[in-house]
Amino acid sequence: MNRSVAALVLVLFFAGCGLFPSEDDPTKGWSADKLYKEAKSELSDNNFDKAIKLYEKLEARYPYGRFAQQAQIEVAYAYYRSSEPESAIAACDRFIKLHPNHPNVDYAFYLKGLANFNEDQGLLGHVSDQDMTERDPRAARDSFEAFKELATRFPDSKYAQDSVSRMKYLVNALAQHEVHVARYYVKRQAWVAAANRAQFALQNYPNAPAIEEALFIMVRSYDALGMTDLRDDADRVIHTNFPNSVWFKGGPQRNVPWWKLWD
Repeated sequence: MNRSVAALVLVLFFAGCGLFPSEDDPTKGWSADKLYKEAKSELSDNNFDKAIKLYEKLEARYPYGRFAQQAQIEVAYAYYRSSEPESAIAACDRFIKLHPNHPNVDYAFYLKGLANFNEDQGLLGHVSDQDMTERDPRAARDSFEAFKELATRFPDSKYAQDSVSRMKYLVNALAQHEVHVARYYVKRQAWVAAANRAQFALQNYPNAPAIEEALFIMVRSYDALGMTDLRDDADRVIHTNFPNSVWFKGGPQRNVPWWKLWD
């Protein structure tokens, strides 16, 4: 590529970014202060698309200084509010990378957690008709990691308490997802897969309510596989930790192992 072509490419690129506004661009000649105030106003009025465009023009034309930094985090919020979680997450990651010591970096982690949290409403809210075994819990895991980073690094942050509460919810949701998948394998008598999935839930989410059913699935699966030692170990754990478990109430039969009552 010769110099003239390279220069043309750069001109077109920066024109698209807003660095060189067109003649009919109403923001032509605006200062960083004016661009920021107008973007903030559009954001306050819930005109998220307009706010995003103004924030992006601000950063393109004035890439240095406090207005550019503030635009980077506020455009992430605008993306979040406009239901564009992937763009919001990318903007948060960029802000965290560029400004790891910024006073508001805790908010960037919090917003990243929220964007991932809301992206997976199917898993977390159980509002979708999609089979739970077909859902990818990646967004829930990413949300948990963002909230965990915030709570660990910034325990005094005003977002820390809410982050911890959401982490507890996410742990329960992720454990329930694993148990649901294990139950799916039980129905298909895929006992090894069922036992492994239930064990994964037990190892990674030991305090989640769904662990009670995970242990039941482990006992049921190990019994079907003829692995009596592992079955008895899991049976002992569930009797010790859940002596009044609903899983013991399978029928009136006597002298029959409780895990066979559902056969």
